[in-house]
Amino acid sequence: MKLFNAKLGWGLLLVLALAFPFLAGNDYHLTVMSTAYIYAIATIGLNLITGYTGQYNLAHSGFMAVGAYTVGILTVDYGVSFWVAFALSGVVSAALGFFVGIVSLRLKTHFFSIFTLCVGYIMYLVIEKWESFTHGTVGIMGIPAPESIGSLDFSEPRTQYYLVLFFLVASLWIMHRIVHSLLGRTFMAIRNGDELAQALGINLMRNKLLAFMLSVFFSGMAGGLYAGYVRFLGPGVASVEHTFDMTMYMLVGGIGTLLGPLLGAISVPWLTQYLQFLQEYRFVVFGPVLVLLVIFLPHGVVGTYMNRQRRKAAMRAPAAPPASTPAAPASAAVAAPKGGAKHA
Repeated sequence: MKLFNAKLGWGLLLVLALAFPFLAGNDYHLTVMSTAYIYAIATIGLNLITGYTGQYNLAHSGFMAVGAYTVGILTVDYGVSFWVAFALSGVVSAALGFFVGIVSLRLKTHFFSIFTLCVGYIMYLVIEKWESFTHGTVGIMGIPAPESIGSLDFSEPRTQYYLVLFFLVASLWIMHRIVHSLLGRTFMAIRNGDELAQALGINLMRNKLLAFMLSVFFSGMAGGLYAGYVRFLGPGVASVEHTFDMTMYMLVGGIGTLLGPLLGAISVPWLTQYLQFLQEYRFVVFGPVLVLLVIFLPHGVVGTYMNRQRRKAAMRAPAAPPASTPAAPASAAVAAPKGGAKHA
């Protein structure tokens, strides 16, 4: 029954997503939602290394920029097809993640986060200063839209929306397969404690590195989609602020869950859009709302709901029958006669 409800819920979300272009008032709404989907893909990747493996990577937006610039440089400077460049976006990010992970994953807890923060800033500086390769602060302009596939023309906002939605659904399906596999349980064992994982015979470095590479692969793929959708890139794509945004999406939705990052990545941008009438004061309202949410829902919306469902299920579960008292030995079962034994 629980599995049926989960499938029904995901099915309803998919139907709503498919129907959204017909419900949206204009192309601007499609742009907001498509961008939210792209960052949702990157947040799903961050959730794998942070929520499921317990390693907080602050260079995540830098790897997203690597994927975006892979598409931008190959298509604009070398005339490579978008689809070829897009196929390489996640691969290049994962390959770079291999070398970064080998060094950084030897560190633990906040030392790992500080190291990756420095790595992310180095990525930002490389993109900003290496003008002959990355175009520097001028950025890369004129990135082509994805080439048509048959009758599908991806230069239109609606078809671009469905393209991004397709990769979001595929990313969620792949992540579901990962976290519910033996590999996903291995990642969660590492999250619960290195010593526990080692006691179970888990190779810590190998599995942490694999989780890191998978995580930045999703980030690079999201960057490739971002380049083809926005069609302009600047060094700001690699800013650590985007990593903090994705962290906020995880915290709002529920870190360590599949639905949580998706819910946060969609709801938070729309909330900021609806607060635009406050102009520069919107963050005065948005900030306290987030603080209250973290205080009263520390596990996020989805995490809190799942915890309540578990508690209800535990309360409804039948109590175990009390252990029966062992029978007395036959020799002790014979009672002494009243008044005691009479002496001759």
